[in-house]
Amino acid sequence: MTIDRSVLMFAGMMVLLSVALTYWVSQGFLWLTVFIGINLIQSSITGFCPAAKLFRAMGMKSGCAFR
Repeated sequence: MTIDRSVLMFAGMMVLLSVALTYWVSQGFLWLTVFIGINLIQSSITGFCPAAKLFRAMGMKSGCAFR
Protein backbone atom coordinates (compact mmCIF):
# COMPACT_ATOMS: atom_id res chain seq x y z
CA MET A 1 0.00 0.00 0.00
CA THR A 2 1.33 3.43 -0.91
CA ILE A 3 1.40 6.54 1.26
CA ASP A 4 -1.35 8.10 -0.89
CA ARG A 5 -3.79 5.27 -0.27
CA SER A 6 -2.84 5.12 3.40
CA VAL A 7 -3.57 8.82 3.85
CA LEU A 8 -6.95 8.46 2.14
CA MET A 9 -7.85 5.45 4.27
CA PHE A 10 -6.70 7.18 7.47
CA ALA A 11 -8.69 10.32 6.67
CA GLY A 12 -11.80 8.30 5.92
CA MET A 13 -11.47 6.29 9.12
CA MET A 14 -10.98 9.46 11.15
CA VAL A 15 -14.09 11.07 9.64
CA LEU A 16 -16.17 7.99 10.42
CA LEU A 17 -14.74 7.84 13.95
CA SER A 18 -15.52 11.51 14.57
CA VAL A 19 -19.08 11.06 13.31
CA ALA A 20 -19.57 8.06 15.60
CA LEU A 21 -18.11 9.94 18.58
CA THR A 22 -20.34 12.93 17.79
CA TYR A 23 -23.40 10.69 17.66
CA TRP A 24 -22.73 8.54 20.73
CA VAL A 25 -20.54 10.69 23.01
CA SER A 26 -20.70 14.45 22.54
CA GLN A 27 -21.40 17.00 19.85
CA GLY A 28 -18.03 18.54 20.69
CA PHE A 29 -16.39 15.83 18.59
CA LEU A 30 -17.82 17.60 15.54
CA TRP A 31 -14.74 19.83 15.79
CA LEU A 32 -12.59 16.78 15.03
CA THR A 33 -14.43 16.46 11.71
CA VAL A 34 -13.82 20.16 11.05
CA PHE A 35 -10.10 19.74 11.82
CA ILE A 36 -9.84 16.77 9.45
CA GLY A 37 -11.53 18.73 6.66
CA ILE A 38 -9.25 21.74 7.14
CA ASN A 39 -6.20 19.48 7.14
CA LEU A 40 -7.34 17.83 3.89
CA ILE A 41 -7.83 21.22 2.25
CA GLN A 42 -4.44 22.57 3.33
CA SER A 43 -2.65 19.40 2.25
CA SER A 44 -4.26 19.62 -1.20
CA ILE A 45 -3.01 23.21 -1.54
CA THR A 46 0.45 22.90 0.01
CA GLY A 47 1.28 19.24 -0.55
CA PHE A 48 2.26 18.91 3.13
CA CYS A 49 0.44 16.25 5.13
CA PRO A 50 1.48 15.22 8.65
CA ALA A 51 -0.02 11.75 8.17
CA ALA A 52 2.04 11.27 5.00
CA LYS A 53 5.22 12.10 6.93
CA LEU A 54 4.24 9.56 9.59
CA PHE A 55 3.55 6.84 7.03
CA ARG A 56 6.84 7.62 5.27
CA ALA A 57 8.67 7.26 8.60
CA MET A 58 6.98 3.88 9.01
CA GLY A 59 8.61 2.79 5.75
CA MET A 60 5.72 2.88 3.29
CA LYS A 61 6.55 3.47 -0.33
CA SER A 62 5.73 6.83 -1.86
CA GLY A 63 2.90 7.32 -4.31
CA CYS A 64 2.51 10.12 -6.82
CA ALA A 65 0.80 12.66 -4.52
CA PHE A 66 3.07 12.81 -1.45
CA ARG A 67 6.74 12.76 -2.43
